[in-house]
Amino acid sequence: MSHKVSVIFVCLGNICRSPTAHAVFRDIVKSEGLLEEILIDSAGTASWHKGKPADSRSIQVAQNRGIEMMDLRSRPVDLGDLIEFDYILAMDDANYSDLMEMALPEHHDKIKMFLDFAPEYPETEVPDPYYGGPQGFDHVFNLVTAASSGLLEEIKQRHL
Repeated sequence: MSHKVSVIFVCLGNICRSPTAHAVFRDIVKSEGLLEEILIDSAGTASWHKGKPADSRSIQVAQNRGIEMMDLRSRPVDLGDLIEFDYILAMDDANYSDLMEMALPEHHDKIKMFLDFAPEYPETEVPDPYYGGPQGFDHVFNLVTAASSGLLEEIKQRHL
């Protein structure tokens, strides 16, 4: 294989949704023995939390389900990411619009809504759980787990 398939998950602050997706997808990829073939990252369209760990509530939900994400740190998405990554996955419509605005036209086809990979859910956006209660973080975890499985299936069929 000439290069790793690369995936970046993008939300607003990169402390709730995208690091959860990053950790869940990494866990699924690892369980399939494909960490050497797939590069995984996450970022935010805003830089407010740059360098900070994920939200403690996201970390707790992940740990409750046996997934580690303490190593992840927030960073803003940049033009280089939009050029380099094969899959640029937005958590909601606002993130999608921001990414499309940032990206060069030739990279627009790489930007997708993450929940496009979870057709079993009626939602099209991963809701931001930041201002809600703990059930919101559980719901985000369920959504990103379903979408991660769908994404890995597509990557295996198209690239591996």
